[in-house]
Amino acid sequence: MAKLTKKNVLHVAKLANLTLTDEEVEKYLEQLSNIISYISQLDEVDVSELEPTSQTTGLENVLRIDELKPGNSLDLKYALSGTENTHNDYFQVDAVLEERSDPTTLKLRGASK
Repeated sequence: MAKLTKKNVLHVAKLANLTLTDEEVEKYLEQLSNIISYISQLDEVDVSELEPTSQTTGLENVLRIDELKPGNSLDLKYALSGTENTHNDYFQVDAVLEERSDPTTLKLRGASK
């Protein structure tokens, strides 16, 4: 059986932001030790002849190439026509982060310049 300590259980509880009683620490010490002992049985399995596997189902990602199709997007002038707050083909917005006081801009994708 893997040997865990009360300190290990209290550390995990702290990471999970849990407050445990002494009884709970003892209970979880035993339970976590049993879990780690069970998982450590995998160390006994001979995998020297196996190839590493990252995908077991044979499925592949099906993604299309991201292509810009003329006529399927707004032109820059039309996209910016709904606001007066622009600067060099960017939307100009108030700063979001407190540390910044200068206005931030958002560049339109595909915009020329």
